[in-house]
Amino acid sequence: MSDQNLEDNRAWWDERVPLHLGSRLYDLPGFRSGRSSLAAYEPAELGPVRGLDLLHLQCHIGLDSLSWARLGARVTGYDFSAPALQVARGLAQELRLDPTFVEGELELAPEVLGRTFDVVYTGKGALPWLPDLGRWAKAVSRLLRPGGRLYLVEFHPLVDVMADRTTIFEGDYLAGAEASYDEPGDYAVLDAVTTQNRTHNWCHPLGEVVTRLAETGLRIEFLEERCETYFARFPAPVLEEVGEGLWVPPAGAPRIPLVYSLRASQPDRSP
Repeated sequence: MSDQNLEDNRAWWDERVPLHLGSRLYDLPGFRSGRSSLAAYEPAELGPVRGLDLLHLQCHIGLDSLSWARLGARVTGYDFSAPALQVARGLAQELRLDPTFVEGELELAPEVLGRTFDVVYTGKGALPWLPDLGRWAKAVSRLLRPGGRLYLVEFHPLVDVMADRTTIFEGDYLAGAEASYDEPGDYAVLDAVTTQNRTHNWCHPLGEVVTRLAETGLRIEFLEERCETYFARFPAPVLEEVGEGLWVPPAGAPRIPLVYSLRASQPDRSP
């Protein structure tokens, strides 16, 4: 990623931190009262984390990091936005949880952190901000201990090439090209007045994600696709809200993959 693209994206995230604090999507009052920000299937798919060292890459304001900490993991959150990490640290102190939050660029995480982990986790909406999945996969592999696991939950890249208000395809799914935007507002607060509006994203097809991870020697354990998502990506009647913050196609409608999850493991090559 060019230095300017990185700074554009960082400025975008920095400005939106206060917007997210009051948004329904992030629901901080509910989180403070004990709501987990993780989808119900995530702890089941990853498995028990109590006592494990877990690294959350691109952690933003830390809700997923803190949710894993509530399940007993020893958590480190990592992100490039200083304002987001300031919020994460404040929430951790307020909730009497003890994750560590570290600022840095993703590709430099192995050097910045200087250690390895039992689990590397990355959550919904992270990968499209990365231009080079090969470098990401190599960083993940270096951050995992022998026998450690990567657990990834991400919005399905097929949705990235669909028009904003319909399911009509308008992009090239296989191209994986950079897309630059200059749009006001925010995904969590649609009518927000914003000034830092230029961003740069990349569509990473599932084949690319799996291949880049496999090239590092990680073993892919499963890949699951789901027809549910966590915000109104498409308006009714394409999606309907069936629970607090859960959106699915209505009964009888064609189902399309909206989210996927993947688990991979670092082989233990000890004799």
